[in-house]
Amino acid sequence: MLSSYTADLHIHIGRDMYFAPVKITASNRLTLTAILREASINKGIDMIGVVDCQAPAVLRELKQLIIQGEAKELQEGGIRFDSVTLLLGSEIEVNDAKGQGPIHVLCYFPQIHQMEIFSEWLSLRMKNISLSSQRFYGSAKELQWKVKDLQGVFIPAHIFTPFKSLYGKGVLRSLSEILSPDLIDGMELGLSADTQMADQIEELHSFTYLTNSDAHSLGKFAREYQHMQMKHPSFKEFQFVLANKNGRKIQNNYGMNPKLGKYYRTVCSQCLTYLTVEKSVCPNCHSKKHVKGVADRIADLKDADELCSSRPDYTYQVPLEYLPGIGKRTYEKLLKSFGTEMHIIHQTTREKLALVVSEQIAQAIIDMRNGELHVQEGGGGKYGFIK
Repeated sequence: MLSSYTADLHIHIGRDMYFAPVKITASNRLTLTAILREASINKGIDMIGVVDCQAPAVLRELKQLIIQGEAKELQEGGIRFDSVTLLLGSEIEVNDAKGQGPIHVLCYFPQIHQMEIFSEWLSLRMKNISLSSQRFYGSAKELQWKVKDLQGVFIPAHIFTPFKSLYGKGVLRSLSEILSPDLIDGMELGLSADTQMADQIEELHSFTYLTNSDAHSLGKFAREYQHMQMKHPSFKEFQFVLANKNGRKIQNNYGMNPKLGKYYRTVCSQCLTYLTVEKSVCPNCHSKKHVKGVADRIADLKDADELCSSRPDYTYQVPLEYLPGIGKRTYEKLLKSFGTEMHIIHQTTREKLALVVSEQIAQAIIDMRNGELHVQEGGGGKYGFIK
């Protein structure tokens, strides 16, 4: 699909791209090759970030794909495999020297040699370079400086979740307590927040929001992603998008309704009973322990009444497998009939859907597209669900 956009009074021909990140999990056979094939063939994702590329085994697999001619490095950064571009990423856990954290951050690099340098540097500062989201023994700013020294991109991950996130665990009030704002390229909102919620914090208004989610199985990735306007899928173009530069931008954020996120509501940590901020004791089990929800944490930090006017639309959606009635066979039938999940979610008409699946399922897909699904809120590590 082609579209045009204006940049510096010149008209460029660009493409609409879908981007989402994913983790490699050996227990689920989530190998790099399997991820790239799923993204290209079934999901319809144009660009994907794998956040375990610092692991030597992943780098070896990637080099082997290049040797075999199945993948190639792009001049502008990124690895091309079939119809998808891979961004080389790493998710890292930081406990700042000030005792704030832990927080998770995402680091992306343009080429293999930069990721190899970063991997070697990390191996001297963490216990096991081969595992995902490992503890980095150094300050958050030190990590930022290294990423920028290697021409990388630095993005705080799932910034509001109550555990291992910037605002949930890392800072009391402001990101500048532990990070250099000018070395941040974007903010990942996480499953339990959306644009309207995040924009209640004024210091976030200057950052591009990413709607991404960890995936620990092939079926779970691309739960959230962004629709980006760029000339072609490459690392350099991704940087332009994050900086809203040269006409590149995020056209639309697609994410699950925050109420489906597993940390949206404040709940009792023992029995998961919903709690209000005024209650210090659970009325059900009388426990005094609770897990503070993202909605309440953002309410604590709120210092802006006006939302950022330049934000792209935020569209609620869920992956097809989350919809009641869509099991493995129905999912495969939909893919066989209409191609990719992106096409089914965004473009296939209700009439065409009803020729392949039941009227009820066809209507559920359309209701999801229109943001009209009824949701039971999640909290305390338990996902919400569609009623």
